[in-house]
Amino acid sequence: MPNLDSVESILAIVVVFGVLVFVHELGHFLLAKKAGILCREFALGMGPKIFRVKRGETEYTLRLLPIGGLVRMAGEDPEMDMLKPHMEVTVERDALGKVTHILLDGPSSGSARAITGTVVQFDLEQNLNIVLELDGEQKTFAVHPQAQLVKDGQEVQIAPLNRQFKGKTVSQRFWAIFAGPAANFLLAFVLFIVIGFLYGVPNGSYLGNVIPDGPAAQAGLLPGDKVIAIQGQPVSSWKDVVEKISKAPDQQLTFEYERNGQRMTVPVKVGKDENNVGKIMVTNATTFAPGEVLKYGATSTYDFTVMILKSLGMLVTGEYGLKDLSGPVGIFKMTGEVAQQGMAILLKWAAVLSINLGLFNLLPLPALDGGRLAFLGVEALRGRPVDPHKEGMVHFLGFAFLMLLILVVTWNDLQRLFS
Repeated sequence: MPNLDSVESILAIVVVFGVLVFVHELGHFLLAKKAGILCREFALGMGPKIFRVKRGETEYTLRLLPIGGLVRMAGEDPEMDMLKPHMEVTVERDALGKVTHILLDGPSSGSARAITGTVVQFDLEQNLNIVLELDGEQKTFAVHPQAQLVKDGQEVQIAPLNRQFKGKTVSQRFWAIFAGPAANFLLAFVLFIVIGFLYGVPNGSYLGNVIPDGPAAQAGLLPGDKVIAIQGQPVSSWKDVVEKISKAPDQQLTFEYERNGQRMTVPVKVGKDENNVGKIMVTNATTFAPGEVLKYGATSTYDFTVMILKSLGMLVTGEYGLKDLSGPVGIFKMTGEVAQQGMAILLKWAAVLSINLGLFNLLPLPALDGGRLAFLGVEALRGRPVDPHKEGMVHFLGFAFLMLLILVVTWNDLQRLFS
């Protein structure tokens, strides 16, 4: 029987990744809807559907595999191939005579406004009409812009060109794609703010708790002291203090600090931890001031973004290799471990993962949001879109490469897990 810690870890993994994916897809969804794009499906997970509910024009689904998600926009799949010339169909019309349903499986239940005929031609994107042959004569029917194609009891709403992704301007398509990664950065910012309001944020360079018998206590530093300079170099934030101390294990640093309005100087012999990182055994003073919390949210999001970009740069330069990367298994494992360290650490980890997800999707690689944005950039420069078949092939090859990469890093994870 799984213990409580295991249950908590699994729950943390499901919640964290569910929220990250949900927010990412919600960004796509909201901006696509704002642009007037018909969103056929909002899905969490991949693979077969295990739950579905339709609200308005969109079907909301949960899929079997708890990785990823999607917003399926009109024009991105071939659902209009359901209707073909020479098919016998039944059309149902409203009071104004516009076709509201096109039944592909045969006659309807006998509606007074239903007509059965053979499809001669149709235009469900621009002119919105369908031509049927009825008793040797051809008759044209206007089609309602929200008409439904019905096959095997399932309804699929038609998508006029102005409701399709490809029918929107470059700017509208750009924002619909960019909104996914942008939502992840916004989520990270919000999570850091939540951390700040729940647990406080560093109050400048003021000292909080000073551990008895630690290097700082032995030097005579007290809670409430404001560190002004270290080794003659000014400091203004707790980040500055930590950076200077962590880089000086076993060294003696001169601290200039302020206490009760008086400036004083004292030498501090820096200690170190098991990773050879300098420590003086103090914590930062905290504040819950809204202005400082908002500032903390913004600076933390920026700092972690820069840190992750530097790590990506190390991959390019060869300082990191594929063996150093973690895939889904490794990230799930780390999330479970982080969950055991408390809510504050878990929230910060979720914020960092959200930034990772946003940055990863912005990489200009086929099949990612960044790759789609790159094609939009080419379209903007050329004044016309790239051939859809060529773009589709590039995205397919890119997706295959990503799957291969995921397999490689997952193998690395499994080796580390069982070693």
